[in-house]
Amino acid sequence: MMSSVFQILGGLALFLLAMEMMTDGLKNFAGHHLKHLLGQWTRTPLRGLGAGVLITGIVQSSSAVTVATIGFVNAGLLTLTQSLGVIFGANIGTTMTGWLVSFVGFGFKIEALAMPILASGVALKIAAPSPRYQALGKALAGFALFFLGLALLKESLDGLTAGLGSETLFGRNYGLPFFLLMGFLATLLTQSSSAALAMILTAAAGNLIPLESAAAAVIGANLGTTSTAAISVLKATANARRLALGHILFNAITGLLALIILPAMLWLVAWLADAMDLEANPALSLALFHTLFNVLGAMLMLPLTGRMARLLGKLFRSREEDNAEPRYLDSTLITTPDLALSAARLEMNRLFGMTGILLKASLAQPKLPPDQLFAQASAAQRLNNTITDYISKVRTGGSLEETVTALTNSVRTCRYLAEAASLAPQLSSLRNDYRSIGPAALGPAIDRYLAAVGELINSREIGQDSANTAAIEYQRLKSTVLGMMVQRLLTPETGDDLLDVMSSVKRLCDQWHKAHLARATEPVTPTATETPPSAPETGTRE
Repeated sequence: MMSSVFQILGGLALFLLAMEMMTDGLKNFAGHHLKHLLGQWTRTPLRGLGAGVLITGIVQSSSAVTVATIGFVNAGLLTLTQSLGVIFGANIGTTMTGWLVSFVGFGFKIEALAMPILASGVALKIAAPSPRYQALGKALAGFALFFLGLALLKESLDGLTAGLGSETLFGRNYGLPFFLLMGFLATLLTQSSSAALAMILTAAAGNLIPLESAAAAVIGANLGTTSTAAISVLKATANARRLALGHILFNAITGLLALIILPAMLWLVAWLADAMDLEANPALSLALFHTLFNVLGAMLMLPLTGRMARLLGKLFRSREEDNAEPRYLDSTLITTPDLALSAARLEMNRLFGMTGILLKASLAQPKLPPDQLFAQASAAQRLNNTITDYISKVRTGGSLEETVTALTNSVRTCRYLAEAASLAPQLSSLRNDYRSIGPAALGPAIDRYLAAVGELINSREIGQDSANTAAIEYQRLKSTVLGMMVQRLLTPETGDDLLDVMSSVKRLCDQWHKAHLARATEPVTPTATETPPSAPETGTRE
């Protein structure tokens, strides 16, 4: 019995190694095509579903697709609504492993197919001139090891069944919850639902467990895939955590539904297998069952994707996201331009405060985490987009020319502020990353420029003098850097990077100055609903 247990563990280890080789090899072979597919073909939840099915079917790893999707959400390249569709599709795509195991793993002598593929894959991995085709060789070798691991797993489970006796195993009524838990733990421990499914299908094909119990274990394995997503978002953005929760909810709801209607599902599986004239075996029935309940779950959840995204959007809210939400823009005011202008000015004052705090922190707090800077800059950008969109909906027909001009000026001011906020990480980089590199003269030159930038940012009344001083110090620092590059005191790469950062900081100063000049043209008398810029809401007075 112990030898069978070690054989099972060895087969499982070989299977896990094969899955990793297949996934890594295919991802590297496909390269940017998969990224393009995931990033561009997800405009709607339905297209995201298709992309999730296709990519998961190619790389044979729903966990890899889920983690990649979370990364896209983290970077802001996918919305929560789009990414939920991808997750639904990944659950369907991962059922391809079950079909592969059931069709190929139990139909003929596996070793006869695996050995030639393994030899071809290793040869391609060693001899291919291109890294891309070397990755394909690695994937082929993994594909062959997949079947060898499956053969070892099948043989060891058959030996265990013969040693223990099927009546002993079936004689105990463990109940469906036990097998549900076993499937979940198998995926949790191996971090691979494919490996868990291979074990379940192999055990069912060897009559080690009955079909109904194996179906419950498949549901548990499907639920266990959420553990990878949960682990990967421990330190991720709020949107990524929402996506992970959406993944858990989808798998939990789908699994619960499949468990409730399990007898009907198994009857449907038997009917479909008979109607399609498929060879009746437990592995094939389980692969069909796995596909059916994931497709059923996707059909039920896909129409609710938008509502689900809105509900998830209310969770894990960060301070930056709360700041990005408008507080004065009321849609009922768009028919009254003067009142809409007052609301837009209040939000613009908030945006001034957010941007000013961000720029000052970039200068005064050297240990401020870059992620926090980017989050605050993103919040400013979202608030700017909201204000601009709101103003575009205001019905200005018949309004005074002064009102239309003021609304236009508000849009311009907000754009200046949003761009200045987006460049704040570059200001922090100039202060933290470049003051200590190169010759000793570079640090004081950067300090002089930062002092001029700080005076411009911190001035309550920004005039042309502070803007001119910052521009003069920029030109001096630029001449210093170029001179050091000519004298080879700075490498060309370092010098170019520094000049790019300096150019971004100069752009930041220009936009901040323009925003103040634009606000200076606004009427000085506030409307009845308006508060001064120095209200506690903004946290600062610019």
